Amino acid sequence: MIVSDAFAGKRYAVLGLARSGLATVDALAASGAWVIAWDQREDARALVAGKAVLGDPLEMDLHGLDAIIVSPGVPLNRHPIAARAREAGVPIIGDIELFALARPTLPPHRVVGITGTNGKSTTTALIHHIVRNAGLPTRMGGNIGLPILGQEPLKAGGVYVLELSSYQIDLTYSLDCDVAVLLNITPDHLDRYDGFEGYVASKARLFAMQTPAHAAVIAVDDDVTRRVAAGIARASQVSGTSIGPQAQAQWPALQGPHNAQNVAVAVAVARALGISDANIAAGLESYASLPHRMQRVAEVGGVLYVNDSKATNAASTAPALAAWPAIEGRPRIHWILGGLAKTDSLDDCAAGFPNVARAYTIGEAGPLFARLLGEAQVPVTECELMVTAVAEAAAHARPGDIVLLSPACASFDQFRDFEARGDAFTAAVAALGERLQGGNAA
Repeated sequence: MIVSDAFAGKRYAVLGLARSGLATVDALAASGAWVIAWDQREDARALVAGKAVLGDPLEMDLHGLDAIIVSPGVPLNRHPIAARAREAGVPIIGDIELFALARPTLPPHRVVGITGTNGKSTTTALIHHIVRNAGLPTRMGGNIGLPILGQEPLKAGGVYVLELSSYQIDLTYSLDCDVAVLLNITPDHLDRYDGFEGYVASKARLFAMQTPAHAAVIAVDDDVTRRVAAGIARASQVSGTSIGPQAQAQWPALQGPHNAQNVAVAVAVARALGISDANIAAGLESYASLPHRMQRVAEVGGVLYVNDSKATNAASTAPALAAWPAIEGRPRIHWILGGLAKTDSLDDCAAGFPNVARAYTIGEAGPLFARLLGEAQVPVTECELMVTAVAEAAAHARPGDIVLLSPACASFDQFRDFEARGDAFTAAVAALGERLQGGNAA
């Protein structure tokens, strides 16, 4: 874990003891800080025994604390901890701010911070892969993988690659990224902000925290990011349109227009870090996609099955529908979608409808989406369950087609999270393959 003299002798409260909260308690306690911690779950509280004093910050005197550390999931625009902290004059921060405060005590290193509405995880993992492939020590964290405070610090010359949600940026005040990245901005999480412009301002704060000499990389493929880039003179502006289809064809895990943007950004970041073009090319060719993000699960009977369960809104599904265009007028995508809808519209996906041979709806949003797709003249089968949708798609698909799980919805109507939803898809595909093999053996 990261241990730092920056925390020694200070007093902190930690509210929420999920993965990042537990890592925060461990790091602070090991650094010689006094910590009070709380979670509504008794089993979570038991995990900090001997490291922290148990106490609910909503019921204690907060005066004298150096900070309150909360999970990014805590909605500060309506949670009572925000008002109590203001009354006591105590800042509310997150684990990324603690990492920023610890940086001067760590071996010399660089930090890449990546934000945006869609594509953050893929771009973060891709940059991390390229850096590691180039032989540089590296850690990946933030909104992906293990909490950064729970990882061992890098030796001198290392690069921390951090995926940063707007919620994490809201809790961070001094993270001076050596390279800060903005991918795209579309409406999301608006229940936490004063309208869309508040959400945009949250993303843009990543650049406001930088010193002028540090690099900024902004993908200018939408009007909002172009507006942000126009206000940052030092920004390197890149676009997915700069990645030609012939080059992209060499990278099996990076297909589709959205991945062209991810590649353009990753290349710009790698060059800002001084990585050679040869090492960048090798990294792109050897990159394997993250689970649940345009993940190629299997090819069964000449049909490719792709798990894009991380696409939890229509805007994040749209690029997947563009990844496999129709050939000679024949659409090839068999699209599984549905779940807990965030909006009552699929308008963001409409440009990809000509690529859809048939759609298969599941979950709570199934009837709504079936009606919308029917009105758009897209053939659709209402399935309700994932296993039914996979079986129906397999029955309709022809060799060369793609069965794509890209739900455009949250998962919480039928699944614990998007990972569980993607695992259910993968399991159904595996069972399909086993049945096919059994049939061949017979």
